[in-house]
Amino acid sequence: MAMPLSLLSLLSLLLIPSLISSSPVPNPDSVIQEVHRSINASRRSLGFLSCGSGNPIDDCWRCDPKWEQNRQRLADCAIGFGKHAIGGRDGKIYVVTDAGDHPVNPKPGTLRYAVIQDEPLWIIFKGDMTITLKEELMMNSFKTIDGRGANVHIAGGPCITIQYVTNIIIHGLNIHDCKQGGNAYVRDSPSHYGWRTLSDGDGVSIFGGSHVWVDHCSLSNCRDGLIDAIHGSTAITISNNYMTHHNKVMLLGHSDTYTQDKNMQVTIAFNHFGEGLVQRMPRCRHGNFHVVNNDYTHWEMYAIGGSASPTINSQGNRFLAPNDRFNKEVTKHEEAPQNEWSKWNWRSSGDLLLNGAFFTASGAGASSSYAKASSLGARPSSLVSSITAGAGSLKCKKGSRC
Repeated sequence: MAMPLSLLSLLSLLLIPSLISSSPVPNPDSVIQEVHRSINASRRSLGFLSCGSGNPIDDCWRCDPKWEQNRQRLADCAIGFGKHAIGGRDGKIYVVTDAGDHPVNPKPGTLRYAVIQDEPLWIIFKGDMTITLKEELMMNSFKTIDGRGANVHIAGGPCITIQYVTNIIIHGLNIHDCKQGGNAYVRDSPSHYGWRTLSDGDGVSIFGGSHVWVDHCSLSNCRDGLIDAIHGSTAITISNNYMTHHNKVMLLGHSDTYTQDKNMQVTIAFNHFGEGLVQRMPRCRHGNFHVVNNDYTHWEMYAIGGSASPTINSQGNRFLAPNDRFNKEVTKHEEAPQNEWSKWNWRSSGDLLLNGAFFTASGAGASSSYAKASSLGARPSSLVSSITAGAGSLKCKKGSRC
């Protein structure tokens, strides 16, 4: 049977790399109309392309038994505010063969040698390895770190820093036990190295970065945040990650006085916030945050918090409150009296609230207030279990579906 022309046109749009992927970050207002168009387009197309999980990122690539031959196709599967993060899609494939590290003079074959290069690179791993970095891994623009097909751990030392660079994809890594680094020289390009003061000890630190996608990583037990985004960072998607055993999980926004973060847009989708987590899933300031179809099975203090009037759009999540009767509240309005935080735009739409969990909404609730914090169509919260079933790093084998 001939395929309808409209469907052919839609598929061609889905499969052709975006021509604006490497463009500067748009003003948040200019994103809104595109979001509404793409939500409807994705709903129409998923029925044709899906292999059944209901997770639009995974259904884009995990169905392909030849994923290992088509690695860079992953870059066209991003959704949300970070969906134009192409990483190293248009560059060569680089294979990490050496787990060693030198902060200033990295050897060819090491991870650090790859991430500092000026050209786009899609970075993969020869086999299983644990890389204990001696200093922060300073990423250069247009890089993908793709751990699929190997069991890769970044652990026991400083971890990943995305500072004033763009188009970064971090996929399929185990990032844990990250330590402080600094008071040392660190190279960030083939032609430059500089003195770094003490770092925070984040798993992934995004500082003035844009077009960033962190997907299918397992993160735990770092000194500061698991994933933090500050200092004017924007166009970020954090998806399909499995986070456990950590206190301050995710900070989005530098400080209450750093108003440049008002343009921040972050999508947090399809993640599993698991055992041993305490708070900040995420903690937001100033910007616009879409928290959609995540599974919250543990928190000790609260799940979602913020200060400095962030817009938080919580849709289709599953919140399972702890048994402690004093910590049932999902939300925490930080560092402000009620007459102030009651004006912040925080809403819960279609969330599943279990074991006494409750969400304290605020603001006028007008839909227009959430336009800058809407980035994809939420699925029903009843599907969260299946959508997030594959969260975290995956065990992918060549020649079969991942």
